[in-house]
Amino acid sequence: MTTDHLTDNRPPRHARHVASKVPEVTVYFWIIKVLTTGMGETASDWLARLFGPIPAVGLGGMALVVALVVQFAARRYVAWIYWTAIVMVSVFGTMAADVLHVGLGVPYTLSTPFFMAALAAVFALWYRSEGTLSIHSIHTRRRETFYWAAVLATFALGTAAGDLTATVGFGYLGSAVLYAAAIAVPAVAHRWGGLNAVVAFWAAYVITRPLGASVADWMAVGHERGGLDLGLGPVTLSWTVAILGFVGYLAASRKDIRRDRLQ
Repeated sequence: MTTDHLTDNRPPRHARHVASKVPEVTVYFWIIKVLTTGMGETASDWLARLFGPIPAVGLGGMALVVALVVQFAARRYVAWIYWTAIVMVSVFGTMAADVLHVGLGVPYTLSTPFFMAALAAVFALWYRSEGTLSIHSIHTRRRETFYWAAVLATFALGTAAGDLTATVGFGYLGSAVLYAAAIAVPAVAHRWGGLNAVVAFWAAYVITRPLGASVADWMAVGHERGGLDLGLGPVTLSWTVAILGFVGYLAASRKDIRRDRLQ
């Protein structure tokens, strides 16, 4: 699903020339999104193991605040600024879900619907305030605030959902296969079933989180847990290198910015 498919809820044509704060939805968007979700999953666990859970959450929270301050201060979409913020949301969103389960003992069967309700509340407030949930409308401070609140909620929800399926019998590889099939559903439903483009986008966006996290966990965890035993550190670093490569390419090529916005 690319930007050209998301036509249902675009703002008026003149608004297309207003500086956008998010990238165009291309195949590169989805690739980097999945990479950030996996990297955030293993990075969160790795940092918790290196520094301890409480210091790791503190560091993750401060890094997230700094990244979002820089993102909000930017006047338009800048690839490395935007994707740095996404990475930090991924890391901290994982930590938020893990704190509920590991720190407070909340089971995934409760945290998953909790984060689902939180995301629904963000969407409800966003729509009531702005009348749209379209990513093409992110060119005001208020809409950008709603957007990042939704992004954070999707990461926390996806983390809890991915851990839930991994612990109820699917395992990490089985969960990866499950979510790889699930992510095709909104695209197919939009293309041939008439599903609203914005609904389809956000459904796929949520699913990228457990998909990427399940693959990264499968690569990192030991054989006794059904994984490849590559280790949290190596998986985190290798996925980070991949993210840097794709973001660097987009920053240079500007393929994630529509041509009419370059004029």
